[in-house]
Parts: sequence; structure tokens; C-alpha cells
Amino acid sequence: MVNVASTTLGPLEKAELVPLPNELAEPVEFMFNPMLLTFARTVKWQSEQGNRGNSALPKVNFSGVDPFKLTLSQVVFDTYEKRECVVEQYIKKLKKAVESPDGQNKRPPVYWLVWGQRKSFPCVMTTLSYKLDMFLPDGTPVRALVDMTLQEVEKENLPGDRQPNTGDSARSGSESRAAREQRSQPQPSAPQTLPPSSLQPSY
Repeated sequence: MVNVASTTLGPLEKAELVPLPNELAEPVEFMFNPMLLTFARTVKWQSEQGNRGNSALPKVNFSGVDPFKLTLSQVVFDTYEKRECVVEQYIKKLKKAVESPDGQNKRPPVYWLVWGQRKSFPCVMTTLSYKLDMFLPDGTPVRALVDMTLQEVEKENLPGDRQPNTGDSARSGSESRAAREQRSQPQPSAPQTLPPSSLQPSY
């Protein structure tokens, strides 16, 4: 079978998530391009329950729009031929999009979805889910099916970090006091750990 698109329209371009400059993340190139991109946007309307016309329907007023959301479904990552762990090679990079770099207040990175000469709006990942459906005899996962949802953000007004509230500060202070008290107590000997070579990558 002749691949008409690749022979007549140029080489196959792979889609990838590219972080904006200065973001603490790596680009993620898709092994196989998405089969379906779903765009959705919600418009907000506010109802006035006491103001009704002849049809008995409430009067509605426009109150704004939500950002566009882009859903990519069943994106395949396959490392079977290389006999490598798909989680280590690909999923860990994707998980950076839904994790705080400092584990607390630093926001996750902002990306472009780039595909050839086209790129989406600047976006953050709001949902990431994946299924592992192929394994080597030793249990190493070698194929993942990934679903993700990206939400539009403004390039000139990028999202900020999480602002800790007073309760967080109080808890942090009490945790610091508890940590100092704990350090003043005799510490038990560390449990024996396995050598790194015997540890398997987590899912």
C-alpha cells in the first residue's frame, strides 16, 4: 500500500508538546500522531429567574467564556521493539505536565502543541490518564495508551504559582517546629535498602 500523504505532501511530521521558554520541562515527541483532536469551549450565561417572557423562559445574560479545551485521545506510545520501559521513556515526561516542580507551590509548565508548521494556543495540561496494555515477560510495561486534556492560557498573562494562604504558613511553622524537635531526638538506624541494580522502575 502506498502512503499517499507521505509521498505527495512531504514527510510525516510528528506532533509534540513543546514547553515555553524557561519552563522546567522537556519536549515530548509523540511516537504516533493523534487520530482525533477534540476542541471544546463553554460560554457562560446567567439566568434571571424572576424575569420571564411570554414563553416562561428566564431571561439570560452573557457573563463570559471559558478557555478552549483540547482533548487528545488514545495516543499510543510503544517501546516493545526496543525492549525499554515505556513509563521511563515517555510517561515520566508527560507526568511533569501535571506535577509541581517543587512539589508544593510552583505551577506545572505551559506548553505549545506543535504539529509540523502548526501549533496550538499556549496551554496547560488539566487531565492526564494512561493505560499500560503490553508487558515483557519480566513485567516491564512497553505500551501505553494516553488520554490528555489541554486548556488554553494567555501567552501575555501566563498562570502564576500557587499562593500559600495563612493556614499553609501556620502549618509550615508547626511542621518546622516538629521537625526541629524530631531532629533533637535520637534517630533510629536506617533500614537496609536494596542496591539500585535490583530496583525496578515504578508505574
